[in-house]
Amino acid sequence: MKVIDLHCDVLYKIWESKGTLNFKDSPELDTNKERLMNGEVKVQCFAIFIPPELKSEEQFQAALDQIDYFYTQVLEKNPNFVHIRNWDEILNLKSHEIGAILSLEGVDCIGNDLHKLSILFHLGVRSVGLTWNFANLAADGVWEPRGAGLTSFGKEIVKFNNKYKLFTDVSHLSEKGFWDVMELANFPIASHSNSKSICNHPRNLTDEQAKALFQKNGLIHVVYHPPFVTQNDIAYISDLIRHIDHFCSLGGNGQIGFGSDFDGIETFIVNLENASKHQNLVNELLKYYSEDLVRGFAGENFLRHLPK
Repeated sequence: MKVIDLHCDVLYKIWESKGTLNFKDSPELDTNKERLMNGEVKVQCFAIFIPPELKSEEQFQAALDQIDYFYTQVLEKNPNFVHIRNWDEILNLKSHEIGAILSLEGVDCIGNDLHKLSILFHLGVRSVGLTWNFANLAADGVWEPRGAGLTSFGKEIVKFNNKYKLFTDVSHLSEKGFWDVMELANFPIASHSNSKSICNHPRNLTDEQAKALFQKNGLIHVVYHPPFVTQNDIAYISDLIRHIDHFCSLGGNGQIGFGSDFDGIETFIVNLENASKHQNLVNELLKYYSEDLVRGFAGENFLRHLPK
């Protein structure tokens, strides 16, 4: 069953290695070409992530460097990978092709310059998360004690996303920021978040947040990071399914997907350790849900909610 994964950090890991890791088959990469193909991934979202300790004047260049690795390591060396610039291109992928989407995990790298976001858009970014865990000039993240919402600049970014049909990603965003996005965004999404009712972690979503996303035609893609899945020492696929089941109970049957966070995590759900293992989750879901529902979770829900 073909999978759409809305979040991985393989570009950051390649950038961190100064390009020494090979996207084709480096075993250090959870999301390399071989593993994506073995996991039957049809569309993979590649995040641009800038570490918070990087000096502000170096951040935009780091974003450009990661995009360069996306072009040189992912696209140029692998002709079956297709860069998705227009949403309908996903629907036209051939059977042997894998769609590749660029996303931005936090707008720290653009400072207060919307022109830099425009550059990233023209280079192919199609989903924008306002923050990582901390505060920036657009909004507060979930670990910022102040807990403020969007700044005026952050609101301009959401309007930019609306104009160009980009997703506004609420994963990592403060709760106040989340509600500001709900008021403004045409295309809200949580690319890698779970349920706070099942696992009480700051990175997860409350039931009220989940319902608001569903009511606004948004999507929640569950994340495979064990601390967001369970408070137990070991996480199993059944623990992740509890989050899916809970979101279904809130009315999200047709608005749930996968957002692994591979290459951005160091611990793993048992039997879900890299991109080659996605089908283990699919097969486990088939024990509890109809094939149509599971196809939705795996990727068809996302296809039904593309920006128009």
